[in-house]
Amino acid sequence: MENDKYALLKAEVQEIIDLIAAKNAKEANNKLVDVSEQLDDLLDISDDDEDLVELSKYQVLLNQLFQRIVALNGQV
Repeated sequence: MENDKYALLKAEVQEIIDLIAAKNAKEANNKLVDVSEQLDDLLDISDDDEDLVELSKYQVLLNQLFQRIVALNGQV
């Protein structure tokens, strides 16, 4: 089950990246908000240090993707 939640997060983050590459900032932002909420929920229920470290990597990545989306909006 652990791998399932990370596989789902990875797939959804890839979807955000694909939307950014397609210059679809609105959909990318909407997806990022959804994934951020899921990540927050996972962080709330996690008590294992390894899980927290792995989830924090996704937090950093989502923050970077958000910055890309903001930059993409500036180009439009």
